[in-house]
Amino acid sequence: MATKSKSVIDGNDAAAIQAALSGVAVCDRSIWGRIQVSDSDRLRFLHNQSTNDFQSLKPGQGCDTVMVTSTARTIDLATAYVTEDAVTLLVSLKRRQYLMEWLDKYIFFSDKVQLTDITDETATLSLIGSGSDAIVEKLGAGAIIGQPYGNHLLVPLACGIQVRVAVGSGLALPGYTLILPATDRQTLWQKILELGVVEMSERAWDMLRILQGRPAPEQELTDDYNPLEVGLWQTISFTKGCYIGQETIARLNTYKGVKQYLWGIRLTAPAEVGSAIAIGEERVGKLTSYTVTPDGHFGLGYIRSKAGGVGLKVQVGETEGEIVEVPFVSHEYPS
Repeated sequence: MATKSKSVIDGNDAAAIQAALSGVAVCDRSIWGRIQVSDSDRLRFLHNQSTNDFQSLKPGQGCDTVMVTSTARTIDLATAYVTEDAVTLLVSLKRRQYLMEWLDKYIFFSDKVQLTDITDETATLSLIGSGSDAIVEKLGAGAIIGQPYGNHLLVPLACGIQVRVAVGSGLALPGYTLILPATDRQTLWQKILELGVVEMSERAWDMLRILQGRPAPEQELTDDYNPLEVGLWQTISFTKGCYIGQETIARLNTYKGVKQYLWGIRLTAPAEVGSAIAIGEERVGKLTSYTVTPDGHFGLGYIRSKAGGVGLKVQVGETEGEIVEVPFVSHEYPS
């Protein structure tokens, strides 16, 4: 269904977005799903069910990965954290139950794999922005600073809570993701706010994820698109061998067969999600997300690759727009 967001941004949301861009904000992402994959075949199983290379990961490392159908259509973008005895998947809020059932379908009798939905007993907070290092240091988790994306540590914080602190904010901005027992969420949340961090609402997170170009299920991640069209190169291993959807992705990469790309669209006025994107009378794409921002109106949409890219002037429904890059995705073929 086409939806139109309000055309005026809330002052608190504007402050939170500004803090994420130039300071530090915290967002409660506990409504996102958390799935624990355990037992001895866990890495091999996830290696075969998603786009990234799990077999090369060691405890304390992590990665982003995409769950795709057999024809390489996108289901969800997940972040995986590998520990000594399990893998925790942070999945989108709209994909928790679906992925539990989808993954379970591929567990065969001989596989030593256990799936557990740990969403209700855990919580997730994200620190977003260049000021995140200072906050992590004050919390007592300074050892994680400077480590590669996805790396994580289980640390007793200065406030007495055991938290898994991982490098990465969930956006194309510096930051950290914190996973902890749900019973300790409010205590840690209050402690972070006391350190001067700006609170970010779910609404502001969605605004920022659109500005950043992070794709969302049922919008940019659907049966209509594959990971190369989205621009999720960082989640795909082209050397790891067979996995669900691998043949299609390899063929698209080999023959440069990507026919459309996800771009940001700077808009002159509000626009309805689902609107056709056109150049003159020719339809060249579709708007998948829209938000009002502190600087105006912005959307995400897929544009036919032959139509052009950055700087292209388009019509989105009745609204004028210009194609711009967004930092979360890339449309450069790997060298």
